[in-house]
Amino acid sequence: MNTLHLKTDDLNIMARVYRANLINSISGYKPAMLIGTKNADGMLNLAIFSSIVHLGADPALIGFIQRPVGVSGDTFRNIMETKQYTINHVHKEIVEKSHYTSAKTETSEFDLCKLTPEFIDHFSAPFVAECKVKMGLEFVEAIPIKHNNTTLVIGQLKHLILPKDLVAEDGNVLLAAAETVCISGLENYHQVQPLATFPYAKLENIPAFS
Repeated sequence: MNTLHLKTDDLNIMARVYRANLINSISGYKPAMLIGTKNADGMLNLAIFSSIVHLGADPALIGFIQRPVGVSGDTFRNIMETKQYTINHVHKEIVEKSHYTSAKTETSEFDLCKLTPEFIDHFSAPFVAECKVKMGLEFVEAIPIKHNNTTLVIGQLKHLILPKDLVAEDGNVLLAAAETVCISGLENYHQVQPLATFPYAKLENIPAFS
């Protein structure tokens, strides 16, 4: 096997885009999600994120990584203003529209990408009507990561909206049935099919591996 072995100095001299693609893809498949926000003046914003992470079930906390806030940090600024936002699963029928919400624009990405804002149960942030799995979150905490000037944004789940038939008897969301897609790198999208289901990992459940 012809092995590639890269060290820090090798990464430092790489072309910026090549390095970004390499490092973004080595963390594997990541969820493709649309975060919907509204600023204090009522302007709607929609942006695709792949850094969504489960932080706990009791209380139900979801986090995401916000890159350094500059000209394009509308999602974070809106969350700080209104304290509410939505996270919506991207599925295959809207994957192209969702991808282009990352383009820099002076208008709402809902309008630019022809996606429909949806307001549910007096929640102030817009959900994406076309999405099958939708979450409404209330801001809890922003933890700065000093080493690269990013921020872990933490929200508590206030609304979970999805078709009943997408929830298994044991509570698992049937992501393949929802046609939820994932991202590798910055612009590669994938559908994932179930591979295996194992019992809870207890000593008495461990097979006799060879």
